[in-house]
Amino acid sequence: MSQLQRDDGVDAGETDTDDGTGRATVDSDAAAQSGTEPSTGTDGEFTFDDVTVVMGTYNEEAAIGAVLDDVDRVTDGRANVVCVDGSDDRTPEIAREHGARVIEQEPQGYGVAVRAAVLAADRPVVVTTDCDDTYPMEALPEFLDLVNDGADVVSGDRITPGADAMPAFNRQGNRAFALLASGLMGERVYDTTTGMRAYRREVVQEITWTENTGLSAELLVRPLMRGYDVREVPIEYDERKGETKLDPLAGGAAIAKSIVKVCLEERRR
Repeated sequence: MSQLQRDDGVDAGETDTDDGTGRATVDSDAAAQSGTEPSTGTDGEFTFDDVTVVMGTYNEEAAIGAVLDDVDRVTDGRANVVCVDGSDDRTPEIAREHGARVIEQEPQGYGVAVRAAVLAADRPVVVTTDCDDTYPMEALPEFLDLVNDGADVVSGDRITPGADAMPAFNRQGNRAFALLASGLMGERVYDTTTGMRAYRREVVQEITWTENTGLSAELLVRPLMRGYDVREVPIEYDERKGETKLDPLAGGAAIAKSIVKVCLEERRR
């Protein structure tokens, strides 16, 4: 069982370790528990030359250009970008114009696209984001710093800062998902469904991902329950550009079901 440390000083696990981030962190030797050794860049630290930013895209022509411009600006054009696209609008064309690698596939849902994007990454650090311009690319330097500090997964927490731009129904639903996952895992997490995270590539390659609509939660739950060093950091969340494709009721039910399924599977391992 992993241990979590909160900024209020209350230890949710068995040991008291302050990681200096002030957020939920797995306090365990991930290499020992997962059987992997952490990778390092040429000088022992990763740079943006070691980063691939990945996303699934579906009819996001209103936002994709702004997202890719932000990635380019924040990383000085050094990060690689991969889009797995099932659009029937100009999204893939705009992505290619901005220098992104586009992998086209038939639309099969969020999880299928993001899983393909994650596994297509060819650099040591993989960052997932959504393509609707809701996530702050300005957080990328902090994410990379935390990976260099030893984190295996850095997860952007939209909920703690308020997520005021998110529809109220969705915001309450995301809080409920986090409480559900926390209860099942025995570890407090704050945002299970964020689309913005950074991973060491070996983490995403070594775990078998199974969910579709609930993949965002699975990408947090499985590493956390396997003892990887997982850290949540607050991020701002902006109003999306373009129309959402997710039915909040059907999608919410699928996410809750996948959280229960994945947590139970991990407990049985």
